[in-house]
Amino acid sequence: MKTNVKKLTIAALMLAVCIASMFLKNTSVFITGPIVNTCLMLTAISCGLGYGLILSAVTPVLSFFITGSPVIAAIPLMMVMIAIGNAILVFFVWLCAVRLHRPKNRNVRIVAGGVIGSCVKAAFMWASISHWLLPMYLPEKLQKMLPVLQAQFSTTQLITALIGTVLTVIIWQALKRAGTLPEE
Repeated sequence: MKTNVKKLTIAALMLAVCIASMFLKNTSVFITGPIVNTCLMLTAISCGLGYGLILSAVTPVLSFFITGSPVIAAIPLMMVMIAIGNAILVFFVWLCAVRLHRPKNRNVRIVAGGVIGSCVKAAFMWASISHWLLPMYLPEKLQKMLPVLQAQFSTTQLITALIGTVLTVIIWQALKRAGTLPEE
């Protein structure tokens, strides 16, 4: 299979996994979040920054349509901020795992990119969503949820992205051994 077709196939599969996981959102954000973050990181590493950024932008919109979040319905700009947060994570993972070549061990680079990206993503979402959008635009009827929502869009984002980093390294190794990734 040609490399571009293989990359497109992998990115489409990662999007399908993201969509399937969104149906579990009401189960736990600690299931859905790591799965989506893992798919974003695997896409960036195996398919490139462009595919990772596309998934970063598409997943919050699809999540809204699948889960119908009343908070995002009230503040649609949150989708943009989530997409930017996802893009931050993808960029740092791609930068460390693909563009940088030191250290030689790619697992170390994936972990470094994942940890840096997770922290920057969480900080961005903490500032933009938890401390700007939610306090300013959350409707009165949802105000009692503010502390929970603020944690969800800061601390929870950090935790789910870090779990996603661990899953990414594990799955990356399995895919490498199976020989199913595009050539570097």
